[in-house]
Amino acid sequence: MSKTKSYLDNSVDEPVVTIIKAIDKDVERGEDMLMLGLCLVMLSSTFAPVAPPTVLLPLVALTFAISSGFARKNYHDMERKFHAAMVQLERRDKAVLRPIAAVFAEHPMPPLVDSYNMLKNVKRTWKSVLGGIIINPLWMPIFYVMGIQIIEEKNLGILNRAICGVEQKIAPLPAMIEEEQS
Repeated sequence: MSKTKSYLDNSVDEPVVTIIKAIDKDVERGEDMLMLGLCLVMLSSTFAPVAPPTVLLPLVALTFAISSGFARKNYHDMERKFHAAMVQLERRDKAVLRPIAAVFAEHPMPPLVDSYNMLKNVKRTWKSVLGGIIINPLWMPIFYVMGIQIIEEKNLGILNRAICGVEQKIAPLPAMIEEEQS
């Protein structure tokens, strides 16, 4: 399966609409990844009677880590494909998509290596330690990766709002094109 390098292909009539549809689909995919991880964590309580906490809690942390990792990779792929598509656009189309470009510029996502480095994320580390002290020390890794998961959800939400704003701006365009063709 080959991955696309841009949201545009050469046979596009309305490049802005094509980009919006494709990036919206990718945002939904990222949200689905995060939701799947959350659902699996919620289901983990059904295994509590048969699995000890020393087994179940690391699996919960691993589930959060995997879902947030895939969501982060998806976010970086969206950013890369969006910037590759922006290079191919005309100035007026770039102006329409500027709110989405602003989200990528204002909310850059560091690589996962930086997110999992406890020394670079002191605030998240201290919150995890505090939660572990209050509840159970086995919960510290869960709180740490849950913080990463929350950041992923926040950034996808911001990106989704920017996409919705652009969709509302361009919504009259397809309707006007259909009226002109009639």
